[in-house]
Amino acid sequence: MLMRKFTYIKGLCALMLCLILTLCGCSASPGGMSSADYSAVTNPTATNAAGIATTSRTLVDNPINFEELRSINTDLYAWIEIPDTSINYPVAQSSNEDDNFYLHHNYQGNYEFAGTIYSQRQNSKYFGDPVTVLYGHNMLNGSMFADLHKFSDKEFFDSHDTMYIYTANRIFTYKIFAAYEYDDRHILNSFDFADKKVFEVYLEDCLNPHSANANVRKGVKLTTDDCILVLSTCTDYNSSLRYLVQGVLINEQETN
Repeated sequence: MLMRKFTYIKGLCALMLCLILTLCGCSASPGGMSSADYSAVTNPTATNAAGIATTSRTLVDNPINFEELRSINTDLYAWIEIPDTSINYPVAQSSNEDDNFYLHHNYQGNYEFAGTIYSQRQNSKYFGDPVTVLYGHNMLNGSMFADLHKFSDKEFFDSHDTMYIYTANRIFTYKIFAAYEYDDRHILNSFDFADKKVFEVYLEDCLNPHSANANVRKGVKLTTDDCILVLSTCTDYNSSLRYLVQGVLINEQETN
């Protein structure tokens, strides 16, 4: 009788742990997209994001082959890169009824716990919304958005202020201005960013986050004319918290 009770409690604990990992977006397995081969869709001869060069040409080469990317999956519409992190992934937006399809489906559309970096349909695919939110798991093997947590280190935050979004004919450059823990509210459902007053208060909060481990870049000023990119992932220890890295659009460049 005692043994059966122990077995039951042990099974219940295992089930609860599994649920917590699922909610938190973490994985105890080494699976993930970090081993995916993107060589077919990246252009090694193009100017890379960390050093976009000005040349006599009006347009720069796009390092991503979006024609090839879309032949893999038409839901893939962008690419994100953050220098000196493992974050160098395609970005998806679901075309089916499940807005969170890519929470647990890879870039090919096949089930995989690690999922894909993705946005929801509340955001356009053109990165012109007041606030665009991209979601990704905090994988224990360091893949997906796990490296966002590097920005909790002040030295790393201070020395890394740029991230890039590629689309079929654009490179968007963002200045990273804040990184901090936040609650798990749905940002796009919680604020009416079409209301300038609401957006203004939100931006003020972004520059003055209520988080003990916040890093905020000095000298950054935000206005309601800005476009903000929010990257959201889980924390390692609390499923009701999210870790956010935020950037403001500072350059938009056409590509070939």
